[in-house]
Amino acid sequence: MTEALSALTVARFLQDNPDFFSNHAELFAGLSVPHPNQPRAISLGERQIMTLRDRIKEFEQRLADLSRNASTNQNIAEKLNAWCQSMLSEANSQHLPGRIIAGLAEHFGIKDVTMRLWGLEMPAEGVGAEVSAEVKSFASSLPNPYCGLNKQFEAAQWLLHEPASLSMIPLRHDAESPAFGLLILGSGDPQRFSFDMGTDFLVTIGLLASAALGRIPHVGQPHNAT
Repeated sequence: MTEALSALTVARFLQDNPDFFSNHAELFAGLSVPHPNQPRAISLGERQIMTLRDRIKEFEQRLADLSRNASTNQNIAEKLNAWCQSMLSEANSQHLPGRIIAGLAEHFGIKDVTMRLWGLEMPAEGVGAEVSAEVKSFASSLPNPYCGLNKQFEAAQWLLHEPASLSMIPLRHDAESPAFGLLILGSGDPQRFSFDMGTDFLVTIGLLASAALGRIPHVGQPHNAT
């Protein structure tokens, strides 16, 4: 051989000759390799079995993770359906804000929920109470729900309790429209609404709530909804 014998050379040879051990079964049976966890040698066949067992454990863990995720997603879907049914079953559009708030608290375990609406035909109290221009501008500037720990927002003061974390979800008729409301979710858990969390589910909450609230007439709009 003109090429210096090395581990790379041996590895390349075995890759290029996959039938080598088939033709030299006695050599395969006699080979030994270091044990991965103990200071002793084991046969190559035993080492392969250990490798296969490790892979099986890894696959079992992945399968368990997939099963848990599927169960979690199904649970969320069931809660979301129940919340939507509650909103759809409300005949009086003026009661929709209460339905939305109560449903989020009941089905998703969010104990501190509130909202403010403007530009809609609502009593000037509760969810229809006066909102500053700064809050309206802030809500319209949000492309996605805000999540974080900032308790200094004016909207955070609408909650019953001082939150350890909160999410602020803009309510709008479509992606190009300014916000007509702001949905606030508060939690005593600093990690419940962390700044780096995914917001896909909260976006869905905002879209569904906005669609339901679309039944409430705008100020100056003819009353064609109950």
